[in-house]
Amino acid sequence: MTTIDNNTDGNNAITCQRIAEASRMEATHTLFGLHFPLRLEPTVFNMAGMLSEQYQGGSWEFYALSNGGFYMAPRASTSFTVTSENGFAGPMSGDVLGITACLYAYSQLSFVQNSFGELCAQHYHWLREYALDHSETSAIFAAID
Repeated sequence: MTTIDNNTDGNNAITCQRIAEASRMEATHTLFGLHFPLRLEPTVFNMAGMLSEQYQGGSWEFYALSNGGFYMAPRASTSFTVTSENGFAGPMSGDVLGITACLYAYSQLSFVQNSFGELCAQHYHWLREYALDHSETSAIFAAID
């Protein structure tokens, strides 16, 4: 796993580790069970497409957060132009588009009245906590608030 520290001020912030491709199925099954391929993953892909017309599919990186959270982000070396329903419009890196799409997906899926909905609500809060110290925090919160 590759550790990524987006912390900008040196405190004990939440860290993320890239999940190796060979470990993805086990990691997502442990976290979400069958809900990952059937509900969560397609919702995240759909949200990414809704947020950016430039997103046309592709491969994604998966990340585990030190607080228990998870997110996925498109592998992209260029930025995406993002427009959200709240009026935000601006560029985002692939990592930030992924975080934003996951926050949208977790929020939407949290309204399901079962344990999966509760799990999505918890993951929303874990990812939001990580996003607070991200180097592109202003774009993330402008897009989701």
